[in-house]
Amino acid sequence: MGAKSIAVLTSGGDAPGMNAAVRAVVRSAISAGMKVYGVKRGYNGLLNDDLIEMNLRSVSDIIQNGGTTLFTARSPEFNTPEGVQKAAANCKRRGIDGVVVIGGDGSFRGARDLTGAGVLCIGLPGTIDNDIACTDFTIGYDTALNTAMEMIDRLQDTSESHDRCSVVEVMGRHCGDIALQVGIATGAVATLVPEVPYDFDRDIVQKIEMVRATGKTHYIVVVAEGVGHTEELARKIEAVTGVESRATILGHVQRGGHPTVRDRVLAGRMGYRAVQLLEQGLGNRVVAVKGDTIVDYDITEALNMPRVFDEELLEISGKLSL
Repeated sequence: MGAKSIAVLTSGGDAPGMNAAVRAVVRSAISAGMKVYGVKRGYNGLLNDDLIEMNLRSVSDIIQNGGTTLFTARSPEFNTPEGVQKAAANCKRRGIDGVVVIGGDGSFRGARDLTGAGVLCIGLPGTIDNDIACTDFTIGYDTALNTAMEMIDRLQDTSESHDRCSVVEVMGRHCGDIALQVGIATGAVATLVPEVPYDFDRDIVQKIEMVRATGKTHYIVVVAEGVGHTEELARKIEAVTGVESRATILGHVQRGGHPTVRDRVLAGRMGYRAVQLLEQGLGNRVVAVKGDTIVDYDITEALNMPRVFDEELLEISGKLSL
């Protein structure tokens, strides 16, 4: 029997497009004749019974906004068996049959636990890091890419004016996808990712010396968050090459801003599929995109999938940076 009353929450780090996903869930659910609640501050909202009933106008004019109007938070209490049971009891008391959880791996583990406690859960991958193995792209990733690219383009302007090397750290935790894509998009002379070890002399110094010999006088080095040591790296580059080098850590600016068309459409498609699954009485699923097709997987299967880094694209990046 399908769900008649559902809830939607955002959990973990915020990502542009989360609001678009919430909107898609709410409107798809109402179109299907369901009652739908918005949960404030992630799993904490389920524990504290901090829910509001949503209607069509509840999600008006949020599709273009970054962040999450439902707010997000981490919940140590929910990570305990007692916390899961408390959240499930609150859902059952309100007559909530299913919950759509928008977040990352940790959020999906919570969704699996809540499904085990009798509340059907569907996970939507919402994180700028693109570190969810079961999906080609996560909600928020494309916007973060474009934000980082724009920031590096601006840094490139000032680097060119001063014959500098800008060493730029981008987000992504232990995933180098943002760094790799942005490195190609901005013409970085070197891109460092946690998935592939680098050699300072071969991959940075020699590349700078090679392009300097062709007349280039300014350089961008993109560093993934999982590699780190960005300021130390900038000092080392300047000491070895003699090129004035500055470190810039872009930080949380990459989480904000208006979501791109791609993120808005992806969020809409994923939110719609989540409601379809709950209509069918299905839970413990993660919605994903493969190619241009929306698919879904068992949560445990999704969490166990190995993430594959595109080393060929890193090689292409190296060839294009000359």
